[in-house]
Amino acid sequence: MSYREQYEMVCGVETHVEMATKTKIFCGCSTEFGQGQNTQVCPGCLGLPGTLPVLNREAVNLAIKAGLALNCKIAEFTKFDRKNYFYPDLSKNYQTSQFDRPICENGWLEINVAGEKKRIGITRAHMEEDAGKLVHSGETITTSNSSGVDYNRAGMPLLEIVSEPDMRTVDEVVAYLEGLIQVMEYAGISDCKLEQGSVRFDINVSLRKRGSKEFGTRTETKNLNSFSSVRRCLEYEIERQAELLESGEEVIQETRTWDEGKGVTLSLRSKEDAPDYRYFPEPNLPPILIDKEWVEKIKATMPELPMAKRERLESLGLSEYDAVVLTATKAMGDYFDQALEKFDDAKTLANWMMGDLSALLKTNLCSFADSPVAPQQLATLLTLIQKGNISGKIAKTVLEEIYNTGKNPEIIIKEKGLAQISDECQLEKIVLEVISSNPKSVSDYQAGKKNAIGFLVGQVMKATKGQANPGLVNKLLKERLSKE
Repeated sequence: MSYREQYEMVCGVETHVEMATKTKIFCGCSTEFGQGQNTQVCPGCLGLPGTLPVLNREAVNLAIKAGLALNCKIAEFTKFDRKNYFYPDLSKNYQTSQFDRPICENGWLEINVAGEKKRIGITRAHMEEDAGKLVHSGETITTSNSSGVDYNRAGMPLLEIVSEPDMRTVDEVVAYLEGLIQVMEYAGISDCKLEQGSVRFDINVSLRKRGSKEFGTRTETKNLNSFSSVRRCLEYEIERQAELLESGEEVIQETRTWDEGKGVTLSLRSKEDAPDYRYFPEPNLPPILIDKEWVEKIKATMPELPMAKRERLESLGLSEYDAVVLTATKAMGDYFDQALEKFDDAKTLANWMMGDLSALLKTNLCSFADSPVAPQQLATLLTLIQKGNISGKIAKTVLEEIYNTGKNPEIIIKEKGLAQISDECQLEKIVLEVISSNPKSVSDYQAGKKNAIGFLVGQVMKATKGQANPGLVNKLLKERLSKE
């Protein structure tokens, strides 16, 4: 019996989402990404003596919106607390966070794994400030001789979303995180750029014997920022803990770090329990009172969320698979809706977006958010196919030209002479030449091998460089061959 058969994984995730405000949570410093080290700091976010925090109201608005999107109860009374601990990236030696009165509690997020739906509980979501960032001399903290600190990130507004330990497989964990990121992006809570650290995951995982109701000793692996890293980290940690248990050793409750290059987790520090942080109410920030009117005002701004959008797309006749792909990112979902306003065949539009356009963007390492082909241009191109002005084959060439030049499809078709040939007299001459040049295919067709006409159609399309109207070519060939 393998480790995986003997043990069951129990996993919960703490997700740190950087909220999309223009300034930090307690001061006026910019939140713009990618600026020079320690250029976006002030006495306030560094916690220098004599400074006082001022709460960014927009951060509270976004936290409420996130709570509504995750089916949480929004607190009528919430407050900030000091979480006391020492680490070099925390210049104040405490973090302003929320402890016993979080802004959001008792929510859920539905996931779908292999066709089975499951609700993952959301214990809480609370606001806090981010810490700075350690800059190591080596590739990782364990291989470095020295580390510096960049405090640009200190004071960034975070929403920490804590799940219940409801996930039992690696696939469930990844599905939960993908779904959570989708909701955060659709609701406008964060730009969700994982590669920039806008979202980071702390993975809490333990093992227990199958059938047992008691949880095992858990480890926490911090600061993962990609789904692939989460998957690899979990697979490694499951095997590591199983080997310890099988050899009679104990799993130590600790904080670990993920070494992406080596594909292993490494011990970072022993895990502190909440009392060790010596939480107490933040004396420089008053409590926040959130009335129903405030919540209703935020609720009125809620956009369509991924689950609702998928249901709407399926109501247009799209398959569940199509709906899932088209809503994978907000940018792709918005692109589809904007194109659909100009071209009402949802299935054709979906096929082109998921097929030729996606392939073109992927080849050029481009996303739908930055697509040089505008939704209106794709809609126009598909309308021209629908009207018979160009063939589907020619449209693929036109699509690439739109991407490369930004020109509208009508202009490209005119400049390159790509309009579809639908003149019967012109096509009939070419059809007769193809019939004359391919007697064997003609004989095969007349002998009952109806598929032979496909070759003849191909020869006409080749002769016209793909510009012949394929439907008309089929009609003319059948008419002429029936007279032969």
